[in-house]
Parts: sequence; structure tokens; C-alpha cells
Amino acid sequence: MTEFEVVDQQVQWHGRLIRAGRETYRYPDGSESTFDRVWHPGAVAVIARDAQSVWLVRQPREAAGLPDSLEIPAGKRDRPGEPLLELAQRELAEEIGKRGARWRELFSFFPTPGFCDERMWIFLAEGLQDVDGGPAPEEDEHIEVVPWPLAKLDDAISQVRDAKTLIALHWLARELQAG
Repeated sequence: MTEFEVVDQQVQWHGRLIRAGRETYRYPDGSESTFDRVWHPGAVAVIARDAQSVWLVRQPREAAGLPDSLEIPAGKRDRPGEPLLELAQRELAEEIGKRGARWRELFSFFPTPGFCDERMWIFLAEGLQDVDGGPAPEEDEHIEVVPWPLAKLDDAISQVRDAKTLIALHWLARELQAG
């Protein structure tokens, strides 16, 4: 394994949730490399399922030019100090108007480690119940709730272009096959 240390960091842009700039790293042999870098607070995503469906959302992803991206509910760590499980529970209620009776943190991964430190945690929510008032997306979100039949999970996977959702739905398909 190649160790390295950060020897220079230049933040060139600050946004609402991310920062972007360049970092220089020094390796054990004394060589240095400079790369573009995005600092991201992290995110959670939720596989919300009941006996018949996995609950998805369809929403535009303007940056990727996608008018109707099919995804699992998810959200960024936008409240400092908020526990990951609470964030996952809040996002599930906001995006699909549900709460889960049983929760389990499954795994985490880095979606784009070549230039970004974002880490995403995937949770499983089961024992779903409606929340009072239904979904309550943020003002800038345009979300359609999509209960997708588990029996047609392969059809959902074939339509998804979002990495977190592909990873999560493949995990779910494997779990369903295992029984």
C-alpha cells in the first residue's frame, strides 16, 4: 500500500455543501502529485422495502442531463453532527412519506474517489408506515414517488443510471435470491 501525506491544499470555491480546489500529496519516495479535489460532507441512501415493493423516487438530475432519474431515497449530510441514522430516517420521510420500523446500516462506499471524498452510507428500512402529511420534499426538489414491484426488480435495475441505486438494487436482488 502506498502511503502519502497532504502537503498543500488550496480551496478555490465554496458552495452551499461542497468545496473544490487542489491538493498536493507527497509519497514515501519524495515525489509529489497535485490533483483537483472536491470536499463533500457525505450522504445516506435508503433501500425502503415492504413485502411487495421497493420504494424509489424519480427526479431530474440536471447536472447529468437526466430529466427522470430513478433512484433510492437519499440525501446529503447538511446538518452538522446529525447522526447518520437520523439523516436516513429524515430523508425517507421527506422523499417518500414513510418511516421504517426496522433499520439496518448495510455498508458504505466512495462514489467517485478519484477526485471527491464523498462517502455514502446505505441503510435498509423495513416495516414501512406512512408519516402524517405524506412526502415533504425540499423546495428545489421535484420528486415522484415510485413503489416498484419486487417481482420486477430487474426492470428497475435496467432503467437506473444512478450509481448508488445500482449498487443498492443489486444488493437487494442478491438478498431476495438468497431468500
